[in-house]
Amino acid sequence: MHAYRTHNCAQLSQGNVGEAVRLSGWVHRKRDHGGVLFVDLRDHYGITQIVADEDSPALQLLDSLRLESVITIDGEVKARDAEAVNANLPTGSIEVFARSVNVQSHADELPLIVNSAEDYPEETRLKYRFVDLRRERVHANIMLRNRVITSLRGRMIDQGFSEFQTPILGASSPEGARDYLVPSRLHPGRFYALPQAPQMFKQLLMVAGFDRYFQIAPCFRDEDLRADRSPEFYQLDFEMSFVTQEDVFQTIEPVLAGVFEEFSGDKTVTPAGEFPRIPYAESLLKYGTDKPDLRNPLIISDVTHHFETSGFGIFEKIVGGGGVVRAIPAPNTVEKSRKFFDQMNDWARREGFSGLGYVTRKGGEFGGPIAKNHGPEEMAKLYDELGLGENDGLFFAAGKEKDVIKLAGAARTRVGEELELIEQGCFKFCWIVDFPMFEYDEEQKKVDFSHNPFSMPQGEMEALENTDPLEIKAWQYDIVCNGYELSSGAIRNHRPDIMYKAFEIAGYSKADVDENFSGMIEAFKLGAPPHGGSAPGIDRIVMLLADEPNIREVIAFPLNQKAQDLMMGAPSEVSAKALRDVHIRTIEPSKEQS
Repeated sequence: MHAYRTHNCAQLSQGNVGEAVRLSGWVHRKRDHGGVLFVDLRDHYGITQIVADEDSPALQLLDSLRLESVITIDGEVKARDAEAVNANLPTGSIEVFARSVNVQSHADELPLIVNSAEDYPEETRLKYRFVDLRRERVHANIMLRNRVITSLRGRMIDQGFSEFQTPILGASSPEGARDYLVPSRLHPGRFYALPQAPQMFKQLLMVAGFDRYFQIAPCFRDEDLRADRSPEFYQLDFEMSFVTQEDVFQTIEPVLAGVFEEFSGDKTVTPAGEFPRIPYAESLLKYGTDKPDLRNPLIISDVTHHFETSGFGIFEKIVGGGGVVRAIPAPNTVEKSRKFFDQMNDWARREGFSGLGYVTRKGGEFGGPIAKNHGPEEMAKLYDELGLGENDGLFFAAGKEKDVIKLAGAARTRVGEELELIEQGCFKFCWIVDFPMFEYDEEQKKVDFSHNPFSMPQGEMEALENTDPLEIKAWQYDIVCNGYELSSGAIRNHRPDIMYKAFEIAGYSKADVDENFSGMIEAFKLGAPPHGGSAPGIDRIVMLLADEPNIREVIAFPLNQKAQDLMMGAPSEVSAKALRDVHIRTIEPSKEQS
C-alpha cells in the first residue's frame, strides 16, 4: 500500500464499499454526535467523510486534533445510510470507518477559518495566503485560472501560433508606466528593467521571420493599484506578420469567445465574428468611455443644439462658451420621487463634478427647473428626437467636453445600476477602433501622441504629410468586455520613414528616435514585414469568469494595494554589502515626497 494514499478524497464511491483504503489530507471539519465522531477530510480534489466510534482506535486522537492538521487515515469504505447520503459531494454515498490515524503535521490556532465563507480583512488573508488558498472559493479561482491558461494556450497553437519566451531583464521601455529597475553588478551605474510588456521583442520576432508568436507573458508596471490592476500580471501576448486589422480580429475572436463559452457556465457570450466595432469618438459620445459596458442599454446623446438659445440660461451660457450638453435617459422613472433625481445630483457633486441636471416626466408632464425654463414645447422636441416616452426621466451633463464625457459616462453607469438595467448572465465583447493618432497637449502647448506612438497611422505617409494631425486615426484597437479593457493592440508602424515622420509631428527629431528606439528602428531598416497583434490580460479574463470584483482574488500570491507582499515581507531592506555589490546607495525620501 502507498505510504500516504490509495485514493484521493474525491474518488471513493459505492463501488469501493468493503475495501481497505488509505487517505491523506487536512482535517476540514469535525462533528461530535455523542460517541460518534465525523471528520471531513479534505485534499486538493475533494472531501471524504471519516467516521470513528468507540470501537475505533483512532477516535481519541482524531477528537484531539485541531482543524487543518494533516493526517493519514487507514480504514474501511462503508455505504452511508440512505438518509445520510450527501448528494452534493462526489463521495457523498460512502464514508470511511477509521481503523488508524497517523498525524503528519499538527496545526496551531488558525488565523482564519478555512471551512467558513466568513470574510476576513485583506491584510490577514494576504499575510496568511497559503491558508487562504485552502478555502473553497479561492482554491477554485486558482484552478479556474489554470484551466483558462491551458485552454488559451491550446487555442493559440491550434491557430498556428508558436510559443516563445522573451527576456525578463531588458532595457527601460517607453511604454508609459514606471519601470521596475534592477541594478547591474557587472556594469556599475546601469540598470535592467523588468518588462512592462514584451513589445519590442515580439515585433523583432516578426522581423526575424517567425510569423505567428504568442506567450503567456509576465509583465511588470510600477503604477498605482486599483481593483482591476496589479503591479505584476500576465497577458496572452501575440503578434502576427502580413496581417490587416481585420485579420487580427478574425484570429483572436474565436480564441476569446471560445474560452469564455468554455468557462462561463450558463452565461451567454458574444459569438466570434460578431464583436461590434465601435469607433473611439463614437464610444466617448454614446457611452462616455472607451471601455463601454454593452450590458447597459442606455445611450448618451449630444443635445447641445437644443440649448443654443434657451430659457435655461446656465446651459445657454455653457454652449455659447464652447461647451457641450449631453443627455442620459432614465427610462420608466414614473414611480421615482424627486428624491431619486436629487440624490443623483448629490452623487455627481461628491464625485467632483459641478452637478447633474435633470428633467422628470410623468404622464407627459415635465418637471424640474430645466424643463420649466426651457419650456414644455422645446422639451417635447428634445424627447421626440431621443425617442423617449411620457414616463421617462432625463439627466444632463454640461460643460467642457472632456469633463462632460467623464460625467456622462459615470452617470450612465450609475443610472443603469440604480434602475437595475444592467443585463445579467452575459459577456458582451466589442472592439474600440479608430483611435486618434495625435492629440493636443494643453500643458505642453504642442501636438503629441494620443496613445501608442508605434501604431501605423491610417493613410500612412500620405496622411502624415497632407492631413491635420488631429484628424489622423491610427490602426489601433482595444478589446473590451463588460466594461473592462482586456487589451490594447495595433497594426504596427514597420516603416522607418513613416516612424520618423510621425515622431517629427510630435516634436521629436530623427536623432531622438535613433537614440531612444535604436534597436527597433535599426531592425526595421533591414527588412520588416507588416505586422500587428494584441495582448489580452489573463488576470482580467479570469476575474470576469470567476465573477470576482478584485483581481487579487484570482492571483495565487498577489501584492496588496501598496505593492507589498505581506507574506514574504517584500519589498525588504537588504544589507549594506548587497547594496555595495550592485553599486547602489539609498536616499531617504524628503518629507514632501513621503
